[in-house]
Amino acid sequence: MEYKQQPENVAPQIKPRLIIHGGAGNITPDTLGPEKYEQYRRALLSIVSKTDTYMRTPVAAGKDGYSYSAPKYPSALDIATFAVVLLENNPLFNSAHGAVFTRDGINEMDSSVMVSRGYAKRGVGLTGLRRVKNPILLAKAMLEHGDEDLGKKAESGLGQSNMPVHSQGLDVPSAQGHTLIHGETAEVLATMYGLELVDPSYFFTQNRWDEHIRALEKEKAKTGRATWSAEEYLPQGTCGAVALDAEGVVCAATSTGGMTNKLTGRVGDTPVVGAGFWAEEWAENIDPSSPAVESWQGLRQHLDMPGPVVELSSNLRSLLADCLPTPFMYTPLAQPAPVGLKTTRSIALSGTGNGDSFLRVAATRTVGSIARWGRLPAVVALRRIAGQGGELEKSAGDRWTKTGEGEGGMIGIETTISRDEAGRVISTHAEILQDHNCGGMYRAWINDDGKAVMRIFHPDKDRDRDADERTDMFDAEERAEDVWRWSADKV
Repeated sequence: MEYKQQPENVAPQIKPRLIIHGGAGNITPDTLGPEKYEQYRRALLSIVSKTDTYMRTPVAAGKDGYSYSAPKYPSALDIATFAVVLLENNPLFNSAHGAVFTRDGINEMDSSVMVSRGYAKRGVGLTGLRRVKNPILLAKAMLEHGDEDLGKKAESGLGQSNMPVHSQGLDVPSAQGHTLIHGETAEVLATMYGLELVDPSYFFTQNRWDEHIRALEKEKAKTGRATWSAEEYLPQGTCGAVALDAEGVVCAATSTGGMTNKLTGRVGDTPVVGAGFWAEEWAENIDPSSPAVESWQGLRQHLDMPGPVVELSSNLRSLLADCLPTPFMYTPLAQPAPVGLKTTRSIALSGTGNGDSFLRVAATRTVGSIARWGRLPAVVALRRIAGQGGELEKSAGDRWTKTGEGEGGMIGIETTISRDEAGRVISTHAEILQDHNCGGMYRAWINDDGKAVMRIFHPDKDRDRDADERTDMFDAEERAEDVWRWSADKV
């Protein structure tokens, strides 16, 4: 009789996830048009598919004793920055090669990355870049070198670079303990890290220049603003990516050319921790004495919902909670954890839109705080800030829809991971996050079935489609596509 070894119980694995965005604002079927829509659709699907292929490709494998160790896959930091490099290289998007111009006709770029854990600095930002070909790679390198900058090697001098550090009179031994660095100093660091610098002419594109000149002429003629238009989409947003890796780490990576016709030297939200980007992880403090009803009460208060007309028993309420759709289907604190079980939640967010408004409400950090301290699903927290009628929109006051203020959106990922005393994964849950309060937001993600999906407009806009050539635009919204069809060069 042939003996077959019985398979061991396989613990749940953390499935990597990915979502990208390419800006948000006054993007409507009228301002976009079918031809441009198709360009963005193809670019988004291609970039998210290429990144998904990279995300699922082992980067290393080695031997451990007599058996091969498990293959190593890209980290969340690698995945998110890989996607943003592709966005930066595409002139459709407002970053690097597609960056907008300042009032003075200069391309000044910002970038940032943040992880939920794994690096000493966790998050860093760069601003006022004029020669770094891929600003997101400078943010990535600064985060990675942060362990040396803040560690014992830095204290002893061992973490200092052996490369020349003086440029135009600047003394830059390293990034030190800094989180946000500007201009020439940042570009000295780029040289130290071996990153590619280019002539500023690399960032010139005719389309962006035409937008720059056209808007300034409207301002001069007193027929419009230089930074925003009701008739066309003038970029004031960013591009970005959020990724979850197999270790449970989430990362947000964001890059931008800023606001069309901004003042030279203006700093937006993209490089500012907690405004344009955020990532964190925390342990859920589950109180066994806290019944599920408390989660319901807290959620109801945050949604401004009235109390129930008929008071149900706690058991019936818990039963209904399992049946109702999102956001009720996920209540992080509804059930006490078994003894020895450790549950962690994490969130990563990348914002896009009017950066000044994001700064005023500390947009991404506020979403994280509502989710963490309000003990609410992140989808609810996100809607309160970036959704229609949310805090971003309210921050514009009576200037809403007149100046571009308050416009924007966010993408993100929320995870919940439970481990036993030995650190083995017992259960996992990951949720793709996305919301915006304006005409549209360019975004694409990999869904639960491993398909590539893109969307620009709000789902409710699908019901308002006109019976004309724009119907094709709405038909393509959120249509699942095979990744392999888009991972080849198509843009």
